[in-house]
Amino acid sequence: MRSSLRLDAVLVQAVIAGALSFSHLHDLAQAAGQSGWKAWAYPVSVDLLLVASWHRLRTLRNTDAPRQAAWVWFTVALAASLGANVATAGLLDLADVPDWLRILVAGWPALAFLGGTLLAHSPVPMSQQDEVAPVPDEADEGRDQPDRPAPVRDLPAPPEPAQPELEAIDPTTTAPALPAVPPVPPALIAHARKLADSHQAATGHAIDRDTLRSRLGVPAPMADAIAAQLA
Repeated sequence: MRSSLRLDAVLVQAVIAGALSFSHLHDLAQAAGQSGWKAWAYPVSVDLLLVASWHRLRTLRNTDAPRQAAWVWFTVALAASLGANVATAGLLDLADVPDWLRILVAGWPALAFLGGTLLAHSPVPMSQQDEVAPVPDEADEGRDQPDRPAPVRDLPAPPEPAQPELEAIDPTTTAPALPAVPPVPPALIAHARKLADSHQAATGHAIDRDTLRSRLGVPAPMADAIAAQLA
């Protein structure tokens, strides 16, 4: 509860400085011949120019744009405020204000209007954080897409096994047994299964032995063995 009631010292100083400066500007304008509401409008004009120039400086803080104009108008408004504080401190006879000071006070509204207009309507350059990100090209978008799987190529046909030369056999003797079909490699079985699935999807019928043999390029016995494993 105590922390919420504690006043900020900087805020208190700002209120005191603003009130004193406002009062000094009013007294100086009134002494220079500006009476009534006109004397109260002068401190408002000075403070608004000071705030506008400070806001412009903060806007240009993160850019590379020149800030000389904002600093010039900030210095002019600060000099007007400090000048009023010094002039009303007893160094100037407010009962007999010099002519040059009357001229400055009378010309201040036009000067403040010019400065405020230039500060408010000057284009604000784009900061480095607000730069538009480049639009990716279509070629770059294509690179981010995953690569499609490469089509399965037909495996090279295995070499035909060498047929043993048959020797003349005496008909009275028992005929020797024919050599068995060599085992089929698993890779060839997998490739044949893919061919059979593709044929089934394209024609709606199961692949026959002759078509399988022509696609694989294997002899008939091996094609029969592969077809038997695919059945």
